[in-house]
Amino acid sequence: MSGITDFDSLREAMAENAEQPEGPARNARAEQLLAEAERLDIPLAVIEALGHQLKVYNYSSEKDKMFVPFARLLRMWDERPEDFDEYETHSLHWVFKWMSSGMLDQPHIPLASIEKWLGEMEHRYRLAGHSERAVRGAEFSVAAHVGDVARAERAYAAWLAADRDAMADCHACELHSQGWWQVERGRDADALRLWEPVLEGEFTCAHEPHTVLASSLAPLLRLGRVDEARAHHLRGFRLVRAMESMRGAYADHVEFCALTGNEARGLELLAERPAYFTDGGHPRSGLDFMAVVTLLMDRLTELGLGDRRVPGPPDREWTARDLAAHARGEALALAARFDDRNGTSHIGEQTRARMAQRPLVERLPLGVRTTARPAPALAPPVPAAEPGLPGLPALIAEARRLSDTLQPHAVEAWAAVARAAEGVDLDARDRAEIADHEAMDRGAEGIALFECAAEFYTAAGDPGEALAARTRAAYVHALTGHVEEALAAVAGPYDEILALYAEDGTGVRQTASVLMGRARVLMRRVQEAVEQSDPSTGPAHSLGRVLADAEAAAREVLALVEGHTGDDVRLAARAAEAQAMLAELAAQGGDLEVAAELYARAAAAFVSAGLPWFAVEYEARLAGLAHHLGDLAGTERALRAALEHGGPQLEATGRAQLHLQLAEVVGARGEAEEAAEHALEAAHWADEAGQGPTFGALARHQLGGFLLRRGRWAEAAEVLESALPDLSAETHGDGAVVQALWWLGDCLGELGDHHEAARRRLQAAEIARHWPEQQDHATLAHLAAESLGQADLPKEADRAYARAGDLWRSLGDVHGLVRSLRARAWLALRTENGSGAARELMAGAVHACEAALGSTAAADDPRAAAPDDEEAAAAEDARLRLVAELGHTRHQFGDLLARSAAEDAEDDSIRAVLEEALAQMTEAIVVFASLGADALHSRTGAELAAGWLEADLGRPSRALARARAVRTAYEGGVTDDVTARARRAEAEQMLQLAEDAENAANAASAEDAENRDA
Repeated sequence: MSGITDFDSLREAMAENAEQPEGPARNARAEQLLAEAERLDIPLAVIEALGHQLKVYNYSSEKDKMFVPFARLLRMWDERPEDFDEYETHSLHWVFKWMSSGMLDQPHIPLASIEKWLGEMEHRYRLAGHSERAVRGAEFSVAAHVGDVARAERAYAAWLAADRDAMADCHACELHSQGWWQVERGRDADALRLWEPVLEGEFTCAHEPHTVLASSLAPLLRLGRVDEARAHHLRGFRLVRAMESMRGAYADHVEFCALTGNEARGLELLAERPAYFTDGGHPRSGLDFMAVVTLLMDRLTELGLGDRRVPGPPDREWTARDLAAHARGEALALAARFDDRNGTSHIGEQTRARMAQRPLVERLPLGVRTTARPAPALAPPVPAAEPGLPGLPALIAEARRLSDTLQPHAVEAWAAVARAAEGVDLDARDRAEIADHEAMDRGAEGIALFECAAEFYTAAGDPGEALAARTRAAYVHALTGHVEEALAAVAGPYDEILALYAEDGTGVRQTASVLMGRARVLMRRVQEAVEQSDPSTGPAHSLGRVLADAEAAAREVLALVEGHTGDDVRLAARAAEAQAMLAELAAQGGDLEVAAELYARAAAAFVSAGLPWFAVEYEARLAGLAHHLGDLAGTERALRAALEHGGPQLEATGRAQLHLQLAEVVGARGEAEEAAEHALEAAHWADEAGQGPTFGALARHQLGGFLLRRGRWAEAAEVLESALPDLSAETHGDGAVVQALWWLGDCLGELGDHHEAARRRLQAAEIARHWPEQQDHATLAHLAAESLGQADLPKEADRAYARAGDLWRSLGDVHGLVRSLRARAWLALRTENGSGAARELMAGAVHACEAALGSTAAADDPRAAAPDDEEAAAAEDARLRLVAELGHTRHQFGDLLARSAAEDAEDDSIRAVLEEALAQMTEAIVVFASLGADALHSRTGAELAAGWLEADLGRPSRALARARAVRTAYEGGVTDDVTARARRAEAEQMLQLAEDAENAANAASAEDAENRDA
């Protein structure tokens, strides 16, 4: 059974189908409904079913199918226009515009046919009395499509000059087209100015601001407005993701990814829409899509990723290189078909230009979950100089300069020397330094190489540097967990270097190197001792003794280099590192203020020595100490300094952590905009470091919260949805998961997606249900109930409110309980025969308020112990809040009763309910009056509601008295806010109506008296 038995059921079915997602399933249902309409044998039913079919075809990938139903509708109109009602007559003329643009998008339809159709449209619009605006707009589209700029400009001017009427496109669509033309003419800023009302939500429609957001991406990037471009991408992609008919806008988002270094996200977008590769119903958007696929694949190939597997048409597996060739061929073939039809080269030129674009931003962080930029295949290293050639001395000199001044990439420079020196007979010093730096690069595997380096240093006549190399080997041994063996190994070099230095057999630099190596080993022993100081296992050493030994070693380094640093970067670095060691030891000893001061000195010393990247670690530690000490300003300074000093040397993980911490600190002082920027950077660098599921998820969690605070609901929702798959109770804590779900629910509610908001809030409530403290559980249950009610699911909402009410009651939260009862009362009123339940629930809310106030009064018993001033003030504040809650509940009770009165059939019962409503409203006025000026607006609102009830009960004089009371309450400029002005305006309206009613009543009474006298 189809269920379509009459015209009403057909209309209901079409309305239901219109709400379904765009796509072939909805189109197929529209075709079935047309068949059902034909069986009804009602011309208007067939007309409406054809119109429905045409609409769903237009908003789908099967746009080419809409010409058939339109041709049939037009034939029916020409044969029997009287079969069309007013709405269908309007609709028929409206979709003329769809036909003209639809023909342009189908290259098999000749241009002559399109021009003929344009004339037909102009003729029929003139007959129907419509303005030329839509016709000239259609002409502009034709001219712009074929590249006839002169005609397009003339039509554009005529379009804007013509009067807007019922056939004009909506403001949003017109502004999109006007802005598009400005972009075509190279006027990006003008386009964005035109689009501003659409972007700000002043004008919207089914496909706007979706297309404007997509069209604005490239212009914003070209103008350098990258933050806006990012926001438009996140907000706009959320709108077009589920809309099958928006392949062109979807292509704009893929293009954005290719132009901003977000190639990985571009691939994710392609994977979401495999059908876009093959859908043939709308060739124009197919051309746009294939052009940007080519752009993205060319970019990947350029990055050395041509052999990477990528999503493509479903018939085979694709590499980026293969898909680039395929997509280019498809795009150019489609462009050629359009140009052949149009007799110009315009579309082909546009397509080639689009595919040839260069990135506009090297990398624009988006904040959403994504993989790191695909890494290109590494090319084999090219030696800087061939073996034995004159370039080798220059390589050695540069490597020595880098290592002597502790510059980055010194190890890589010595590796280049080693490659270039293969087969060359080097002196012992050069071989020593090559072996030394290779050992540094190998870590634990380089211990033996340090010994080799020591032998070369000895052969070169530098016994001090040989001892330093052996000390470095000992330190690496300590890093592998063999601290005691390392201490034994360093003892000999330590004694020898001191003897050599005393005899002037070596320099300060070599001696400092050995002393620092020994100090580092002793610091490792400190860490080991701290880790093993659990009373259950017993410490490996006396912690006090270990701390003292390490401190003595660090101070020994300082004493040695003092007065010798000068311009010697290495010695300055030794002094700075020794200060940092003393800072760490102070922290281990519990003296955090001293530790913070020493870390600051160490960082400053590294910066002064021209080695700012070495300061980063200690500035990060300083930030942690400052935060622990409650010095948020100091924390922020240290974090900013660490980011500044790290520069390009700072690894992605460290950068992510610093930005994440800075986001927390800046956000805590209310700077949500800057905090969001740091959270965005943290998410980006976490992804780059492969830490997306850990730091990245936490950064996205923070970013979503900061965007929420700024009212950027769509962006926040996109980011939070992206964070949730990685947020886990085990890694981030269930509090972070609940908060993310809570924030997401808030965003979705603001965006009008109440079903999804309820789902997210219920998910959060389920987690919070297991917490010892149930305040959050109750709040989330209440919020979920609100969402369910807004989603028009009253039964589910009532259950959620009941759950929240039980929780509020168990928590002793009267306000939450009362509000849940009131909400349930209003829900009950929406159900059939629900007025009785609604009354009971609202009465329960009144009782809960009064009972709580009774408890408060009992607590004020003079026989009880007298509270202090602070407690008394808090108690009075709580009492006043309860009084206000009672007033609002009485007011709502009155409103509820008044609305339920219309459901009663008999006049007497209606009057009785209105009297009851008036009694509740009068009680509300009394309650609010007891609160004085703080409740003025609430009291006058109840007074006006009571006045309208008096009027409904036929008592205009009492309504007049209440209106005058409101007017008097605001005399003398008591308040002049929006509410006060609205109250005064409503009072004046009531006065006028009540006076008219009273005059009419008096006139009627006088007439009755005259009739009786007669």
